[in-house]
Amino acid sequence: MLHFRIFKDKTHFNFMGVHKLTFAGSLIMTVAVFVLLFTRGLNLGIDFTGGFLMEVQLPPTMHLEDVRNDLKNLSGSAPTIQEFGKESGKESVMIKIPGKESDTAGQKALHDEVQKLLGPQVEFRRVEYVGPQVGSELISAGVKAFVYSMIGILLYIWVRFEWQFGIIAVFALAHDMFATLLFFEITQIEFGLSTVAAALLIAGYSINETVVVFDRIREMLRKYRKMPLPELVNVAINDVLSRTVMTFLMTFMAILALCIFGSPVIKGFAYAMLVGVLFGPYSSMFISAPLLTYLNIRRDAVAAKGETELVSVKK
Repeated sequence: MLHFRIFKDKTHFNFMGVHKLTFAGSLIMTVAVFVLLFTRGLNLGIDFTGGFLMEVQLPPTMHLEDVRNDLKNLSGSAPTIQEFGKESGKESVMIKIPGKESDTAGQKALHDEVQKLLGPQVEFRRVEYVGPQVGSELISAGVKAFVYSMIGILLYIWVRFEWQFGIIAVFALAHDMFATLLFFEITQIEFGLSTVAAALLIAGYSINETVVVFDRIREMLRKYRKMPLPELVNVAINDVLSRTVMTFLMTFMAILALCIFGSPVIKGFAYAMLVGVLFGPYSSMFISAPLLTYLNIRRDAVAAKGETELVSVKK
């Protein structure tokens, strides 16, 4: 039987030899995230800024570019127009008009203006309004969801390993979130609730990769009590390298297909996932594991906890 392998059984890449360079690169990335956040900012969607969301179905003779041309003279904020799909040969588009705060009369006036510009042959299938107060509440809820997930991950890693492992795991997750934020700051792709959902999924994927590396390090701490920690970390990363790369490739190809063939409506979610999938293995191998060598890890305590778990599994 043939087995497909990307790497041979035993690799000897010197991950620890380049960890200072990767630390420096991550530091530069973090600084860039905050600089761009306060200078350029994120292209927040109407989930956060408030505004109108309209789904319209076009007649067969009308297309996306026609809608963009017709709404160029729309009063107020410039609309964002995306293809939403096709049904019975008719094209549907999503119209987003951010930051338009108004009462019921103002909302009706804007709806009538869009209807007039597009013509009576256009069918409005959905019209929603998100107020700025709701947007502010959604931002607060998104931040809380992220913070609570970080606390939960910290506690889980702390119980499973030692407190140093938990602190490093949260630091690595923050690193992956910063990478995602930097991507959206540079590209100015719309940042909405779906992106927040993708960020939480990224956290789950990233912590899974980190736990795999940590578990291998703990196993080796139990097996090689006298091996220097930097050497041990290097061997542990090499031992799980093939598994990490295979998992990454399978996930990456699935997300890449979403980015290429997916609807524009889910592009923000797909791009956030793609960046997270790229940086998850990177942070586990080049950030999390090397950071362990700088903390005062109680090798005997970590090894003993691993032996306790092993005994409980055998029972």
